[in-house]
Amino acid sequence: MVTGAPDDDQRQDDPAADSSRDGDDATAGSLHDRLSSARDDFEHRVDRARDQFDATNERIKKRTGRDLFAAIGVGVLAAAAVLASLLFVKWAFAILAVGIAALGVFELTRALQARGRRIDLVPQLIGAVIIVSAAFWFPTAVHWTAVFVTLAVIIVWRVLVQMSARDGRVYASIFSDIIVGCFIPLYVPFLASSALVLVRQDGGEMWIIAFLLVVVVADTAAYATGLSFGRHKMAPRISPGKTWEGFAGAAVVSNIAGIAAAIFLLGIPWWTGIIIALALLGSATMGDLGESMIKRDLGIKDMSSWLPGHGGVLDRLDSILPSAVVALALFHFLSPLGAA
Repeated sequence: MVTGAPDDDQRQDDPAADSSRDGDDATAGSLHDRLSSARDDFEHRVDRARDQFDATNERIKKRTGRDLFAAIGVGVLAAAAVLASLLFVKWAFAILAVGIAALGVFELTRALQARGRRIDLVPQLIGAVIIVSAAFWFPTAVHWTAVFVTLAVIIVWRVLVQMSARDGRVYASIFSDIIVGCFIPLYVPFLASSALVLVRQDGGEMWIIAFLLVVVVADTAAYATGLSFGRHKMAPRISPGKTWEGFAGAAVVSNIAGIAAAIFLLGIPWWTGIIIALALLGSATMGDLGESMIKRDLGIKDMSSWLPGHGGVLDRLDSILPSAVVALALFHFLSPLGAA
């Protein structure tokens, strides 16, 4: 008698095997159903979260005219680039500053030209590069010389171009164009160059990080607080979105950031953080209102649309440019306290 595995007919007729196979099929079917249900539930939750995300973003865009989440993404990338250059390669920060200042000058010049101002782009861009570069790579005397030479070139350039144009413009208009043309290098590259003068100092990179931290935190807190609780307009004719509630929120949060920066970044007494915060809050607010006044006079909302959620380069530099000068002054007054 030969023994061995049952043949196919025997397996098919075996009730126990059929029962086991049915049980396996049922288990597999139940597992598949659970996985399908879990997947459907997950997809439903994702769709609902996306809808809520889009609805929130649309409400914010409707109220502020900004794409908040695009702005956050651009801000994170910009912050990473600035921090990396400051902490590892200072000359990379200088190159970045030169490029940003040139873009800011380009934006402002184009906006003024669109309003009929005769502004010459070439000397503006050359002057911006020279002023910002001189602040980092050359002595202070060269930096100041670059500023005055740039202003002189802008004036002479405009006069020569106007003489060859023969378009009948009156002297008052020509003089006005010259004044506005000289304002651009003083507003953008000269103020920006203060940050490069600061970064050249011993420990200057930490002061740059500290002042950017306070300004960005103040700007963000003003935006969030004003969006949530803003009722009383600060300067409705200049910047309708600014509120006193937003300013109060910025004051509280910037003081916290200033104290933290003084202790952990600058190594100076904690109370100096309050001085830093209040000074930078004032300069950032004035810078923001000042650029808003320029845009309102030009009849535009943003200087450009290069930065999603932010507008243009100058729309992000408005509070930073004057604050760079204040940060440089604070460095000279307060940094000796760190050695005390």
